[in-house]
Amino acid sequence: MSHSRPLRKAIAVVRRALAGLGRLSSAHGLFLLVVVGAVAVRRVAVLGYPSVLWFGDSAGYLESAVRLRPSELRPGGYSLFLWLLEPAHSLRWVVVVQHALGVAIGVLVYVLVWRAARAALPSRRWLPGLVATPFAVPVLFDAYQIQLEHLLMADLLFAFLLTAAVTVVLWRRRLGWWTGALAGLLMSCAAVTRSVGLPLLLVLLVCMMARRAGWRAMAAAVIACAVPVLIYMSWFNSVHGEFAFSKSDNIWLYGRTVDFADCAQIRPRPEVAILCRENVPRDPRVAPAFAALWQPESGFRRLPGGIDDPRANELAGEFAWAAITKQPGDYVGVIVRDTFRAFAWEREPYPTPWTAAKYRFPEGASLRETDATWAFAYGRDTAVPRVVEPHGEWMRDYQSRFYVRGTVLGAFLLVGLGGMLIRVRRLGGPVLLPWSFSVALLVVPAATADFDDRYVLPAIPFAVLAAAMALIPERRGAEPSAPSAPEERSEPKREPVPERLAEAAETG
Repeated sequence: MSHSRPLRKAIAVVRRALAGLGRLSSAHGLFLLVVVGAVAVRRVAVLGYPSVLWFGDSAGYLESAVRLRPSELRPGGYSLFLWLLEPAHSLRWVVVVQHALGVAIGVLVYVLVWRAARAALPSRRWLPGLVATPFAVPVLFDAYQIQLEHLLMADLLFAFLLTAAVTVVLWRRRLGWWTGALAGLLMSCAAVTRSVGLPLLLVLLVCMMARRAGWRAMAAAVIACAVPVLIYMSWFNSVHGEFAFSKSDNIWLYGRTVDFADCAQIRPRPEVAILCRENVPRDPRVAPAFAALWQPESGFRRLPGGIDDPRANELAGEFAWAAITKQPGDYVGVIVRDTFRAFAWEREPYPTPWTAAKYRFPEGASLRETDATWAFAYGRDTAVPRVVEPHGEWMRDYQSRFYVRGTVLGAFLLVGLGGMLIRVRRLGGPVLLPWSFSVALLVVPAATADFDDRYVLPAIPFAVLAAAMALIPERRGAEPSAPSAPEERSEPKREPVPERLAEAAETG
């Protein structure tokens, strides 16, 4: 008898574990299979391309990480991320971590949709998972998303931080101060990773206000947003002598306005007139912004320090704001035009054919000397570029077939817009936040820099999430407040009978 009791306990534990696994598989079995498939595709990508893929900005991020010094050209959040991973001295480890973050984005989309479906269908354990899984597929299996996870660029980390912030806000209908603070902290981290995150801070706060988050949650979000941003700007000021995110914000805005700026209308002074587009030869293969910033004929080449000259940002800002104020209609026109580029069925080679080629898994591998300096300082032997066949060929073929086309992205946004119109009395309900983020991620780059397919990818998870929230009916009262609901139901039972009769008599 003394031995049978522990045995019975062990059997009971095993039975409970098996029952839990059964419930897990019935609720999420299909999604678990999808995640396994998504991880398998990324495993092939790592086998085919053991090191990171490089872009023009990659060496700058690595340099900032190795030197632990903020860059003048771009926010340093991604460099701090690389600095945290530097003890491993492995660029392959960077790739693996970024692929894990990519899968995590898909998991967060699934979880949010699953919770909404479960609230709408509480009696069907297996149905919410069946509803939510298809909405995670575009995020988990998009080939350009997987290639972005392989690039040594800030965009993937930025997209993960935004998705995490939206998850926190949408997790419950009523936000506490700590959830507001967590959402604000994640948004501030996104803002110091990519400057487009700064306008999204305002979008988040407006959407929280629309959800009636309460002043405590709003105040906590504002403080949590402000503190890391101010700390980073103070660090930047201590190194570069300017309380800012970078010294290039006006340079990117100049690249946007040079597309339409007419120097005959804006009449810049001679020192600024070197930036007029008329001085840059036109090439149909090259976008005006790219030509004005990086081509040999760029006006910045006339400055002693080129585009890094201390006066470059100031002169670019003077030119850009003159163009915007003198030609506001043309400015709005290029914003609308380049926003709608995101909805094209076919991806065009924009801003240049060689830039667009950087967003595909390459057939060969090479490393520029300027990149190699910091690549080997950071990743040692893992910096050696390689393509391993047949895995590389499989990924190239996969990328040519499986990705979210721009027209499909537009369809997701239209469904989300319809869902907000249906919920117009509640200011869009849960659809408002992801839909606003997706649209902002398309419009803000078109307004402040230029169109780039790389900028479109972070908008896809939010467009998918907005469409899902629009299609799933809300079940009001699905998340009642635990302390207040029982008290409100039980309070009338404790009320004396004569008082209830007197109240009824008074009301007739």
